[in-house]
Amino acid sequence: MSLILTFIQNAIGQGVSILYGASGEIVTEKSGNLNLGIPGIMYMGGISGLMGAFFYEKSTEHPNAFAGLVISILVTLLASAFGGLIYSILTITLRANQNVVGLALTTFGVGFGNFFGGSISKLAGGVGQISVKTTAAAFRARIPGLSEIPVIGDVLFSYGFLTYLSVILAVLLTYFLKRTRKGLNLRAIGEDPATADAAGINVSRYKYIATVSGAAIAGLGGLYFVMEYLGGTWTNNGFGDRGWLAIALVILALWKPVNAIWGSFLFGGLYILYIYLPGLTRATQELCKMLPYVVTIIVLILTSKRNKQENQPPASLGEAYFREDR
Repeated sequence: MSLILTFIQNAIGQGVSILYGASGEIVTEKSGNLNLGIPGIMYMGGISGLMGAFFYEKSTEHPNAFAGLVISILVTLLASAFGGLIYSILTITLRANQNVVGLALTTFGVGFGNFFGGSISKLAGGVGQISVKTTAAAFRARIPGLSEIPVIGDVLFSYGFLTYLSVILAVLLTYFLKRTRKGLNLRAIGEDPATADAAGINVSRYKYIATVSGAAIAGLGGLYFVMEYLGGTWTNNGFGDRGWLAIALVILALWKPVNAIWGSFLFGGLYILYIYLPGLTRATQELCKMLPYVVTIIVLILTSKRNKQENQPPASLGEAYFREDR
């Protein structure tokens, strides 16, 4: 029983950063932009938040946990939004190829994270010596009382606030996309930007806002991984392929943020399943890590056969919009 509870806790812990990345990418893709730079943006958000907390704690003898938390969140949002802005300028204004720009942004973001991660590690005295314990403790604080409830407390209430924020954010985004005028406008742009433009919707503005805000949300996934999951430390290339899993989750969730909630925890469980299966060789462990992608491919095949419009990607996804002169 305890092993099952531990597995569920670890699956949720693994899934939260994926959920942030997927939620941000869904918002972006609903505007018709395919941002393959999400993995790099998560790196940028994670290292920027860590750097903000590190330099704050280093500047004072008695750092305040709440101040460190606010600083790291703000820096993360700014850095990841900046990554989204770079993508937007290149693909929306300059109409560069979205796939190429996204892949370049991922390469840049990973390099950005590893460079500055290594730099502050040296300032802190060596690899693994980064100390932001005060700020990390604020991110990892549990809900008083509820976390002490036997069984239920461990499974549902033993996480930091970023875990609960990821679920709340996915629910709010679902409501925004389905029930609000601006959300419907955004979806209209993703389906047919020319028609939306003719109806008086500012296509470029919506695309910019959706892409930049989507990148900011994805950056929180990097911050969660560094602060709450790892406890305020940095390891180069430590995110693994979680950013790519976030992009795969968008397909599994059928472009619906609320579906990404259970999908992220499923991915988190599949991602660490090899740890709980005895007798696996190194090769079979790597095969187990492929399970999230296999599940995504199966879902993609099934939804394509059913051919339901609501389960398909936005019609203009990945295509630059050229406004015709009238």
